[in-house]
Amino acid sequence: MTPGLDRPEAVQFGRIQMLGATGTVLMAISALGVGAQPVHQNPVSGVRVTGLFARMPTSMLAMCMIGTVAVVLAWLLLGRFVVGGTGKAPAHRISRSQLDRTLLLWVTSLIIAPPMFSNDVYSYLAQSEIAQRGMDPYVVGPATGLGLDNVLTNNVPNIWRETPAPYGPLFLWIGRGIAAITGDNILLGVWSHRLLELGGMALIVWALPRLARRCGVAPVSALWLGAANPLVLFHLVAGVHNDTLMLGLMLVGLEYCLRALPAGIGMETGSPPLLDRRAWALLGFGAVLITLAAMVKAPAIIALGFVGMGLARQWGRRIGPVIRVAIALGVIAALTTLLVCWGSGLGFGWIYTLGTANAVRSWLSLPTALGIITGFGGVLLGLGDHTTALLSLTRPLAMAAAAFLSLRMLVATWTGRLHPIGALGLSVGAIVLLSSVVQPWYLLWAIAPLAAWATKPAFRGPAVAFSVVVAVLEMPRGAEFAIFQIVEAACAVVFVSVLFIAFTRNALPWRYPPGDSSSVPKALRADAA
Repeated sequence: MTPGLDRPEAVQFGRIQMLGATGTVLMAISALGVGAQPVHQNPVSGVRVTGLFARMPTSMLAMCMIGTVAVVLAWLLLGRFVVGGTGKAPAHRISRSQLDRTLLLWVTSLIIAPPMFSNDVYSYLAQSEIAQRGMDPYVVGPATGLGLDNVLTNNVPNIWRETPAPYGPLFLWIGRGIAAITGDNILLGVWSHRLLELGGMALIVWALPRLARRCGVAPVSALWLGAANPLVLFHLVAGVHNDTLMLGLMLVGLEYCLRALPAGIGMETGSPPLLDRRAWALLGFGAVLITLAAMVKAPAIIALGFVGMGLARQWGRRIGPVIRVAIALGVIAALTTLLVCWGSGLGFGWIYTLGTANAVRSWLSLPTALGIITGFGGVLLGLGDHTTALLSLTRPLAMAAAAFLSLRMLVATWTGRLHPIGALGLSVGAIVLLSSVVQPWYLLWAIAPLAAWATKPAFRGPAVAFSVVVAVLEMPRGAEFAIFQIVEAACAVVFVSVLFIAFTRNALPWRYPPGDSSSVPKALRADAA
């Protein structure tokens, strides 16, 4: 095993921790001015000191961006002691407890800060209140169900006030319970949802190291990429997104399903192993958890396909085992779905609202970006604006390509070319990037399983690059900014960043020897099988 840090490296590690903590503190303070604060019941509005931040949008934007860059730089520097780089492995690596303490230190400020980068939590509160009042949140939106003069409706962005809920019945079932407790108290409601997402975060932290050992990846490497990732800190913790709960349930379910598989026994002999009662119980429990994750957000159900292919491979590479596994897992998923839909009283209306997010045009979506750029080119050439027509062509073609790539990943899992975890990450990555709408936190659907599987730079590198670029470019959602404000803030960020790197060129491992310590010896994988 790679030994721990020596004394000079431990000093550098402590400085990296403080750099990331300083960045999150700056972000938390700036959120008082440019965060996604509520329109009503804002606890800092009008207060002598804290109310001042809202009247300095440019300064607060610059502070937020500086904090964002500080966290990203700290995360990349932390990677020096986790995965190294290319070439020989680094001599020392941080321990699991050191990474856990770092993650806790970095999230503390964001936990107590106002929501940032998204107003979705206010939609959660309004949709949950609709369900609490006995109405169908899959039919009526906040404006219709609660009224335009309702305090919860007024905090929902205008684009979503008339739209029904796009989330699964499990999430709204939980949200209905929160609404019963918090009522119209927005601050208490936001805190309740943040606690719920922190529970999902705990599930992610529990599952990732265990999944990583199955793939020969060091647990700290998986946690660095999948839990300490800036996108996780900014959008799951600070942004209060229910994707945290979805990912947590999916990853834990995946771990329990893989515990049921006999890890390749009988593959070469042609004698498929039989699962005992314990294995069936683990498989069933894991499948239920994955289905519950899909009852929060539907894309999680894809994980069941890769679990099924992994199990079918154990029973022989014939179509018969695939059909039997599909029936078994399908029955478990169907029964779990029926139980949630019936128990919640919300029914199956969620099936018809899954495309609600298509109302926006996302710059991260490849088919959407291609359609918009091509349409803009047509305008410049005097051919007219045909963006809508182009989107109706690029989006279906992209989804067909995503379906084809997912099918290939399923086949690769069945034939043993790819581990189910890695194939799942690659498949979800293709689906996310080729879908009609891509929000920054959607990327984590693919990054989380890839973090537990990717040891080669060819797979880990793009995940890191996407995380850095999207984290830096995303603006706070609490206010709209003019171009001159963004330019001024960006100039301040560049100036501070260059100055900081120049002053710390010897204090921080900017020139740390490259290497790769993300993998673990094969002997250590046995205890995870």
